[in-house]
Amino acid sequence: MIKRRPELANWQSIPYVTAKNKFKHMKKKYLVFLSLLSLVLFSCNNKKLTEVVEVPLPSKEDKMIIGNPEDVKADDGTFKMVALPYSYEALAPNIDALTMELHYSKHYLTYTNNLNKVIAGTELDQLPIEEVLKKLDVSNADLRNNAGGFYNHSLFWDSMAPKAGGQPKDTLALAINRDFGSFANFKSQFEAAAEKRFGSGWAWLITDKAGKLQITDSANQDNPLMSNAEIKGTPILGLDVWEHAYYLNYQYKRRKYIDAFFNVINWKKINERYEEAMNAK
Repeated sequence: MIKRRPELANWQSIPYVTAKNKFKHMKKKYLVFLSLLSLVLFSCNNKKLTEVVEVPLPSKEDKMIIGNPEDVKADDGTFKMVALPYSYEALAPNIDALTMELHYSKHYLTYTNNLNKVIAGTELDQLPIEEVLKKLDVSNADLRNNAGGFYNHSLFWDSMAPKAGGQPKDTLALAINRDFGSFANFKSQFEAAAEKRFGSGWAWLITDKAGKLQITDSANQDNPLMSNAEIKGTPILGLDVWEHAYYLNYQYKRRKYIDAFFNVINWKKINERYEEAMNAK
């Protein structure tokens, strides 16, 4: 015999209308819940749209604020920063303004300040930078890196000029044809040296002891004046292939940066350096 649970004993006596009313009540509460949820989601979406309007992304027309190279000053010391002979944006689009500002006002400034600290009170304190490079102990990493960084960048800045490029003239043009066969041959070999330099470093056009022009490259901030140079000589043109020199504009495309460099080479200045090097022999 099946027994009923006491609370269900009179279930048939529950009026049909009461059950129907309960169902309507529950449905009403569910609809209210859905309405509130929709309102919350809509408000969140509206908030997102409002925030985008209030804080828009910069447009292409917005101009970045670039500083003035004349405002950059090194700390007191033996060596002074070479004044940048043009504005940061003067070499654009070949070398962009932001790269020039960071390169000059951060990297070059740091090398200059660090060099002055390293040589302070030493026998190198009163020597020209070229003699410092020739005499330094290459096992002294601080001196080697900062002296090289100072000299290399000092030479780099006025190796370039706005509305420059083209091909050299006068004495240097004759020397390039003599030692490389043609300007095209020189350009091809220089670009190859800059492109193949693994990691950070420099590509150089130098005069060797015999007065012959040669192309070479060096790692990090080394240069052909140092005792560890593979090919020693006097640099007359140097190209910085550290990533900080080109990555903002060219990313990993170093070859495009190298090609662009030839659009801004100051051949007049390079010719002057060549003649000075020849006269010093």
